[in-house]
Amino acid sequence: MPSVPGLRSPYVKVGRLVYFGRMLDKIRLHAAGKLPADYQPNLARGFDGRCCNFLHIKYPELVARVHQGGSDDDILAWCHEQGGPRTTEQCEIWNNFMMKRGWRDGGSETLQVRIKESKLEGKPIETFFDLIEYEEERDPVATKAWLG
Repeated sequence: MPSVPGLRSPYVKVGRLVYFGRMLDKIRLHAAGKLPADYQPNLARGFDGRCCNFLHIKYPELVARVHQGGSDDDILAWCHEQGGPRTTEQCEIWNNFMMKRGWRDGGSETLQVRIKESKLEGKPIETFFDLIEYEEERDPVATKAWLG
């Protein structure tokens, strides 16, 4: 999958959270008819679902809020109002879990399958975030994206 204009890296944080901004991008791109078909089956599922569960919000309610407009920070503040705020420690655990998903955990086998399907064998992919980056033609190892 080539890079999708307007879809940021999962490593990029909004507030204290990785992935949240990417989920908002997917919602906005889908509403504009610009989200590629390959991405659409995972709307509200996978990492989107995990992110909503972490924030204690429902995906359809988040979509409705995103469609109302506002900045990413405004929408994150709304999430905290709806589902309760997260502590710094909770955010750290969330970020580390998400950035390491697929590395020596229950997702490892699926990650290996996805690497083969994407024809990215030989790349230094250890996590799903790395896979996403390589699929979208970014090199997380060269940029040390996880330090962002």
